[in-house]
Amino acid sequence: MSRSNPIKTSAADKITNWIIYIFLALFVFSTIYPFWHVLMYSISDSGSASTGGLFFYPRDFTLLAYKMLFKTRTIFIAYGNTIGKTLFGTAISVVLTALTAYPLSLQRFKGRKFISMMIFLTMLFSGGIIPTFLLIKSVGLLDKFWVYILPGAMSAYNMFILRSFFQTIPPSLEESAHMDGANSLQILYKIVIPLSLPSLAAIAMFYGVGNWNSYMDGVLYVNNPKLQLLQVYLLQLIASAGAKGALSDVTSLGEASKLTDETMKMTTIAVSVIPVLFVYPFLQKYYVKGVMIGSVKG
Repeated sequence: MSRSNPIKTSAADKITNWIIYIFLALFVFSTIYPFWHVLMYSISDSGSASTGGLFFYPRDFTLLAYKMLFKTRTIFIAYGNTIGKTLFGTAISVVLTALTAYPLSLQRFKGRKFISMMIFLTMLFSGGIIPTFLLIKSVGLLDKFWVYILPGAMSAYNMFILRSFFQTIPPSLEESAHMDGANSLQILYKIVIPLSLPSLAAIAMFYGVGNWNSYMDGVLYVNNPKLQLLQVYLLQLIASAGAKGALSDVTSLGEASKLTDETMKMTTIAVSVIPVLFVYPFLQKYYVKGVMIGSVKG
């Protein structure tokens, strides 16, 4: 058995490959460095960090900013509200999206085209901020935790993605289950959901990241400090409060005087971003797999 000769790479191909590698390396650097800069700045001494420049490593390493930040009650209140909003909001959104997408994916469901069109129209038009505020006020959701969850409980975009995947499931599976005496909810729970885990994971991550990063609902509909979100706290800190605002409920401000407003801003940004960065690598594979399955039909 003769061995095949290895493909020789020409000088032009090598140059092209190196250009591609350099371009990709610069792109990766430009993507990762902003996060790295924030993290390194937050664990650097405020005096050394204020000199500016690029941050590839901490300057005079210190965790004083984190120590001062986590002495405040506000950060824990904001963290708890944001985690609760993310967990409960994501769970409710995934359930509602699945319960809406499944019947709309069935050919036998009468009126599914009309209902799908009505849902699609919500992607093109909205009532606006003031009518939405008046609606939320009229149903008694102002300054309530559920205002973070119910108004945006289902995304039309995510519903159509999940519906497209449900449509790729062979109807014969459902027919066989019906012959065995299963009802529609049993079919959804025992057959459709297990087959749709990649798409459901992608949808759950869309909802989760959206809930974690959202702040407009906290700005518009909530005035109660006990319901403050992490992103709203970060927005207030960056906009005006500075280190003094972040440390307003700390009794001893001796060490806090060593910190600058910029250091506290970087620290709060790092605290709000790091949890998502840790979770994302475990679910990232579901993005492409979950969204692309069912998007191309043969």
